[in-house]
Amino acid sequence: MPATRVMVVDDAVVVRRLVTDALSGDPEIEVVGAAANGRIALAKIPQVNPDILILDIEMPEMDGLQMLEELRMSYPRLPVIMFSMLTKRGAVATLDALALGATDYVTKPSNLRSTSEAIDSIRNSLVPRIKALCAAGKGHRRLSAPQEPAITAADDSRASRPPQRVDIVAIGVSTGGPNALALVLSSIPKDFPVPIVIVQHMPPLFTNFLAERLATQCAIDVREAASGEAIYPGCAWLAPGDYHMTVERHGKATLLGTNKGPPENSCRPSVDVLFRSVVANYGANALAVVMTGMGQDGLRGCEQVHEAGGQIVVQDEATSVVWGMPGFVAKAGLADGILGVEKLGGAMIERVELGRSRSDASGIKAGRHG
Repeated sequence: MPATRVMVVDDAVVVRRLVTDALSGDPEIEVVGAAANGRIALAKIPQVNPDILILDIEMPEMDGLQMLEELRMSYPRLPVIMFSMLTKRGAVATLDALALGATDYVTKPSNLRSTSEAIDSIRNSLVPRIKALCAAGKGHRRLSAPQEPAITAADDSRASRPPQRVDIVAIGVSTGGPNALALVLSSIPKDFPVPIVIVQHMPPLFTNFLAERLATQCAIDVREAASGEAIYPGCAWLAPGDYHMTVERHGKATLLGTNKGPPENSCRPSVDVLFRSVVANYGANALAVVMTGMGQDGLRGCEQVHEAGGQIVVQDEATSVVWGMPGFVAKAGLADGILGVEKLGGAMIERVELGRSRSDASGIKAGRHG
C-alpha cells in the first residue's frame, strides 16, 4: 500500500522541519511538499498531489482561512488538519477554519523542554489523525463509496423492546463534531422538554468558544458546563476542555460535576465517563447519541445504556468525518438507529416525544416550526 502523502503549510521554517521530522519516522507517511503560505501551497498541490494537508492559520500573503476558501472550490474533499496555537485567538480561528471546511485540528506544542519532546508531541497528535482521516476515504482521490455497517444479531432483539420515556439526551462526538453539532442542535426547538449534555473532544478554551458559537446558531441555549450548575430542559451543556463531566441527581434537581480524573480512552473529557453517570442517574430514561469521531470512546458507556434499557442512536458512516466512535457502537449491535447527521435532530425530537402526553408532544412539534 502506498504511503499517505502529506503536505505541510506553515510560514515558520522551524515548525515545518519539526512536523516533517515527526511524520517521517512513520513508514506509512511521506511528506511530499511544504509551503510557507497559502498562495504557494495552492500552486504546489497539483504538483505534489497530497492526500492530506497540515495547515497553519497565521501566515503572510495568504493565511490559512483565505487558503481554505480557495482550496474548497477546487478540492472539496481533500482532508485538512489545522495546526494552531492553544490561545484565544487560535481557538477562534480554528473554529472559523472548521466552519470553512477544515477536517480536523491539532494544537501546536508549547512549553516543552526539548526538540525531541516537541517532535514526540507532534507525532502523537498528528499521526493517528492522518491515518484515520485517510483510511476513512475522505480524500479527493476516493474511488469507492462507504460500506454499510455490519450489524450484529443483537440489534434484532431491541426492536421488540418498547422504548422508554427519555428524560435526558447525552451526546458524544469528536472529529468533525463542531459542524455536526451545529447542524443537529440548530434543529432542536427552544421548548425541547429535556436537557442535553455533550462531550466534544476539545482542549481548554476551544469548548467555551464552541459553546458561544453554537448558542448563536440554535434556538436552545448552549453553554460550557460549570460544576454544581443545575441542568434543565431547553438547554445544552458542553463539557469543558480537559475536564470530565458528570451528572448527579439531588432531590428534584440534577447537577453537573466536572473533575480531572484520569483520561479514559486517552480522552478528557471522555464520553464514557458522561454516559456512565447518565445511566447511574437516569437508567432506562436516557437517550445516548454518538456522532462522528475517531477511536471508540463511548462504546463502553453505550453498553451500559443498553443494559439499563435506554436508547442509542448513532451517526452513519456516509456523513461521518471518521466513523470510529459511532461505528464501534453500531458494529457491537447496540444502536437503535443509524442515521445521517441531517436526521439526528429529528430522531432526538421523535424519541423524546414518546412517553409524553399529547399536549407535550404537540408542543414539541409546534416548537419545531417556531
